[in-house]
Amino acid sequence: MFDIDYQSRTPIYVQIANEIEKCIINGKLKPQDQMPSIRELASELGINPNTVKKSYSELENKNIIRSVSTKGTFITSKIEEIVQNKVETSIGIIQKEVDELKMLGLSFEDIKERIK
Repeated sequence: MFDIDYQSRTPIYVQIANEIEKCIINGKLKPQDQMPSIRELASELGINPNTVKKSYSELENKNIIRSVSTKGTFITSKIEEIVQNKVETSIGIIQKEVDELKMLGLSFEDIKERIK
């Protein structure tokens, strides 16, 4: 279900959270979909359940998923908010890179041309 790079410097729990966000943005996971249990996902990925628990906690703190006692973990209905936050984060990263390129002497037009 998720593409995890075990050799990456990015922690596995962050990769899991990012993959879940991508699945939501791409429509593979929809509001109210039930997530695999922590143990199921850990078993599927061959990792420690505490790693999955940490990624689920991160996503819960961002209001991307919610846990319902005795029923499981579900995708929230705030998909538009999630997508908007991801867009804003990405734009911020791009803006920082553009600012750095400008400091190196490139004009905005040069940057646009190179991106095309």
